Amino acid sequence: MKIAIAVGVVACVGWASLGEASSDVLPGSDHGTLSLLFENDLFYKTDRDYTNGVELSYTTASQDTPKLFVDLARLLPFFATTGNVRASYALGQSIYTPSHLSLVNPPLTDRPYAGFLYGGFGLADDTGTRLDQIELQVGVIGPSSLASDTQRFVHKLFNDRQPMGWSTQLRGEPGIVLTYSRNLKLIPRQSFLGLFFDLEPHYGAAIGNVYDYADAGAMARIGVNIPDDYGPLRIEPSLPGSGYFESTGPIGGYIFVGVDGRAVGRNLFLDGNTWEASRSVSKNIFVGDLELGAAITFNFMQITFTHVIRSKEYKTQTAADQFGAVNLSFKL
Repeated sequence: MKIAIAVGVVACVGWASLGEASSDVLPGSDHGTLSLLFENDLFYKTDRDYTNGVELSYTTASQDTPKLFVDLARLLPFFATTGNVRASYALGQSIYTPSHLSLVNPPLTDRPYAGFLYGGFGLADDTGTRLDQIELQVGVIGPSSLASDTQRFVHKLFNDRQPMGWSTQLRGEPGIVLTYSRNLKLIPRQSFLGLFFDLEPHYGAAIGNVYDYADAGAMARIGVNIPDDYGPLRIEPSLPGSGYFESTGPIGGYIFVGVDGRAVGRNLFLDGNTWEASRSVSKNIFVGDLELGAAITFNFMQITFTHVIRSKEYKTQTAADQFGAVNLSFKL
């Protein structure tokens, strides 16, 4: 409830500034986009498995992308030779915990405590009907990820139970993952009974010591003045969205549903450390996500909420995972 109140306050502040900021940002104009993404299972009072993720990112306007990065995108064999190229920069942290937070020594059948603190650099090429994205994330797993400090601080802030088993977390090691995704506008924005809808399938892959997987899925949206983008931003692994939005009216909104299926070869947070013995659980090879959500878009700001239902990721997991994702994006 406290998190929901905080999100509401931020949204109200943004709404209050609409009159001042919207005069500087016109529908369809290209600006850099600053995004703050917060994902947490406290929305559904589970507090286990993937329990928290936060990411701050900036995506350039196409005309502001350094020429070096545009040239690099043109050299990539799976990118288009035309289209708007954007660069993105991100800083994020993901936290994973077992179900039994009150135990100093959780059962070996429960997923291990783990955290990932990372920086990311990405390129995106948008032709209008196709979006290719590639991102390299480099960071640290283990105590240096500051996951234990973050979770303890947040739980203390909200007077919640303290996690007791962080001494059993995965050991420290560098984390590297390279992800690629392609979104296609199979059905571009179409008029339907006074509303607009679109359908966007996607596929992609990841490789590194953090994740190895291949995925595919689709998203459908329906609403008023749907922005010219590819859906809300999310933290990997997930349905791929875009780190920018292009408003098509002073105010718009839409609801969406999306699915994503992954064939997982490696998940460090389940398989354990790469070069050292550590806690681990037996993972499921096939994992699926169902996403339901809504977005409100102004000329200068977009806010989205996504409810994610994720199938069991490991064989001894007691139930499917659920968490919420709030994304605030601002054109600068």
